Amino acid sequence: MITTILTAIATYIATSIDYLIILVIFFSREKGKNSMKGVILGQYLGTAALVIFSLLAAYGVSFIPQSWIIGLLGLIPIALGLRVLFEKEEEEEEEIIESTRKFSSLALSMMALTIASGGDNIGIYVPLFSSINSSEIIITLCIYFLLTAILCTVSYRIAKIKYVGETIEKYKRILVPAVFIVLGLM
Repeated sequence: MITTILTAIATYIATSIDYLIILVIFFSREKGKNSMKGVILGQYLGTAALVIFSLLAAYGVSFIPQSWIIGLLGLIPIALGLRVLFEKEEEEEEEIIESTRKFSSLALSMMALTIASGGDNIGIYVPLFSSINSSEIIITLCIYFLLTAILCTVSYRIAKIKYVGETIEKYKRILVPAVFIVLGLM
């Protein structure tokens, strides 16, 4: 059970570090309790959509009898990590945020943004969910949704601190690829 908990924490952190930046930007731009609730609701809805899609994909993968094929799914996070490591630095999070302003609801905007930047989540969750049993999946999902609350709280508090976003962006470029590659190798 400890292994399941630690794996859930590690995979959530690996796949959600990019949301920290997005949430900090949203929380720093939006004011008021309704705005805060909309951002949090959107993050939960987007996370739930990614988890449901990953569970369905993992269920489909479970019908493949060869265990070595499931092991090959570990190449997905390695590829994502290498892509992040070698891609050019861009301000794409801010561009995506501006493009999601067309949605009438802040919650829908945040949900769309979470799903749009969730390719790494699916790449990590599908191999994980296909390699653990039902009780471990339930524990993992509970941890994911608890950590989503913690992520939103931390992001909100960080948004209140001056000049923190620049520091996070600086280390994100190193941390994300390293965690993806390590998880892929595992």
